[in-house]
Amino acid sequence: MSQPQRVGFLLVENFTMISLASAIEPLRMANQLSGKNLYEWVMLTETGQPVRASDGVLVTPDHATHDCGHLDMMLLCGGVGVSNARSRHLRTWLQQLAHRKVKLGAVCTGSFLLADAGVLDGYRCTIHWEYMAAFKEAFPRLDTSNALYCIDRDRLTCSGGTAPIDMMMHLIEKEHSSALSTAICDMFLCERIRDGQEEQKVLLRHLVGPAQPKLAEVVALMEANLEEPITLDELSHYVGLSRRQVERLFQRHVKCSPSRYYLNLRLKRARQLLRQTSMAIIDIATACGFVSMPHFSKCYRECFGVPPRDDRCGRPVPKATEEAMPAMPDLALNARLDTSRSEPTFASVTL
Repeated sequence: MSQPQRVGFLLVENFTMISLASAIEPLRMANQLSGKNLYEWVMLTETGQPVRASDGVLVTPDHATHDCGHLDMMLLCGGVGVSNARSRHLRTWLQQLAHRKVKLGAVCTGSFLLADAGVLDGYRCTIHWEYMAAFKEAFPRLDTSNALYCIDRDRLTCSGGTAPIDMMMHLIEKEHSSALSTAICDMFLCERIRDGQEEQKVLLRHLVGPAQPKLAEVVALMEANLEEPITLDELSHYVGLSRRQVERLFQRHVKCSPSRYYLNLRLKRARQLLRQTSMAIIDIATACGFVSMPHFSKCYRECFGVPPRDDRCGRPVPKATEEAMPAMPDLALNARLDTSRSEPTFASVTL
C-alpha cells in the first residue's frame, strides 16, 4: 500500500480559520470515502507555540517548522496582517522546502510570505482580492492573477474563503479520480467544483488601488454595455482621455489591451448565463454582444478551452485522463454515500 501524502499547514498569527478548514476537509473526506489513508496532515507554527486565528480561536500545532519531518506538500495559511509574520527563519525554511522539491502553496494572504521568500518567482499566483493591490505593489514582477486559485506546476495559491475546497478537490481529482472528487462535492453540498480559470468577484479598484479613477470609469462603462459594446474611441471620449492614454492605463495596470479586457468581461457574463440559466446559447451570445454564433463559439473556446455547448453541462473529462485514473468503482462510492446519508451527520461516517 502506498504511503499517504503528508501535508503540512503552516499557521501564522491571525490566520483565517475558514480557509484552513476549507483546505483540510476535502482531504479528510477523501480518506473517508475512499476507505484509504490517502492523505495525512499536521499543523505547524514557526516556533511550535499556539497561534490565534482571526476569529479568536487558539490553535495548538503538532510541530514547529524545524521538527515537522518529511512533507510532500506545505500550505501556508495567512490572514489579517500577514506581513507581520515575515522572518529570516521562515524565508530560509521555505527556500529549503523549495530546494527539496516540496509542493508549496498558500491560502488567503499566505501568498505574501511565499513571495517574500522568493519561491513564487516564475510562477503564476493569486491572493485574496483585499490584498491584491498591495501584493502587486510589493511584488511587481510576479505573474499575479485574480483567479480563485492557481496551480502552476508545484506551486498552489488560493484566494481564501471557501475557494480552497475547489483547489483541493481539483488536486484530489488529478491525483486519484473524478468519481472521488464528485462524491466529496456531494457530501459537502457543493453544486460544482469551480475551476482555476474562474476569477474572484471583486471591483477593479481593489485590484489596482484607488489611484486610478479613470480606469475604473472605463471598466464601469464596459460593464454597463455588454449587450451593445461601445468602441474604444467612445469610451475614451466619455472619460475625457485619449485612446492612447486609455490603452496605456490598461497595459500598465491590467496587463492587457482594453479590447481584450472588454471581450473577457462579455465572455465571463456568457459563462455565468450558460451555467446559471436555461437561456438558449444563441440568446446568450446576443445578450453578451456577439453578432454571430461561430464568432461567439470561437472566442469562448479560446478563453475557456471548451465550446459553450460542452461548458453548459460541465466540462467532460478526457478519455485519456479517465483511463489513467486509479480504479475506484462508482458502486463502492455510492454505497459509502448511502451509508453516510443514514447517519445523524455525514461527519460521523465510518468506513
